[in-house]
Amino acid sequence: MKKATIKIDDVEHVKLFGVNDEFLTLIEKAFPDARIVVRGETVSISGSTGDAELIQRVINELKYLINRNEVINKNDVITVLNIVNNDKSILSGEKALDEFPVILYGKRGVIRPKTSGQKEYYYAMLNNDIVFAEGPAGTGKTYLAVATALQKLKNQEIARIILCRPAIEAGESLGYLPGDLMDKVDPYLRPLTDSLFDMISSDKINRFIDSKIIEIVPLAYMRGRTLNNAFVILDEAQNTSPMQMKMFLTRLAANSQAVITGDTTQIDLPEKVESGLVQIMDILKNIHGIKFISLTNEDVVRHRLVKEIIKAYEEYNGKKKQEDNS
Repeated sequence: MKKATIKIDDVEHVKLFGVNDEFLTLIEKAFPDARIVVRGETVSISGSTGDAELIQRVINELKYLINRNEVINKNDVITVLNIVNNDKSILSGEKALDEFPVILYGKRGVIRPKTSGQKEYYYAMLNNDIVFAEGPAGTGKTYLAVATALQKLKNQEIARIILCRPAIEAGESLGYLPGDLMDKVDPYLRPLTDSLFDMISSDKINRFIDSKIIEIVPLAYMRGRTLNNAFVILDEAQNTSPMQMKMFLTRLAANSQAVITGDTTQIDLPEKVESGLVQIMDILKNIHGIKFISLTNEDVVRHRLVKEIIKAYEEYNGKKKQEDNS
């Protein structure tokens, strides 16, 4: 039996534990063998070593959320508890909660890697100036890159975030599309903005965009630029030509970092055009400071059927390839 105490004098009781202790009740239900007693500005915990440590971490993460967002809701509490309950071995003390470290506290709760592959990807972004992430849909390539960029912006490690994508995927010229520049490119860049809106408020996004702290641009508009003190994300890189890939990579300047994401099984380029992502994986494979990460269907964190769909396609393509070669 372990006993622990947490001071909560820096946060309002009702914000931390909810009206009528609604949030506290959720925590108690998640740890039925532990005892949690709140007296004034102190929380006393008694239970197994694993339970006591995890309850402390849950409460501390909730306090952090309140300090950042002023308030939390039932979904925030459930999200934090689910992070613990998703890995039962944590409850026996076999793993620390930071096995999958927190990247960001988003609008819907904690954002962190959820698989070993995603964790490797996140640490690669922390330790390398250029990271290539290749893998199927649903593996969090773009989402984790955007979260890491926002984390670095929050920590003042960079001054701006630049998000870009190839804006021509099926031979259609932007000039023939209706509207101004943003109207033309919005359908192509929407997945990037969707990630942003999932993490921070729309008011803050608009302020960041107006002040150029966040830029969302088509790849074609990167030519001729020099990017200082920036976190730059190139999404859907399988649809870049070798020339476009070289152009993008040579934009980086002092204190800048690039993350390039793509899925080499979904190349939309004309048949005779080689993918810049496929080519660059061979050209740069031995350069120090550049990291290549391969995510697989084991890293898919969308609907469970997405993983099954990807697996079925892989099996189908493998069978078809065997038939063609026979």
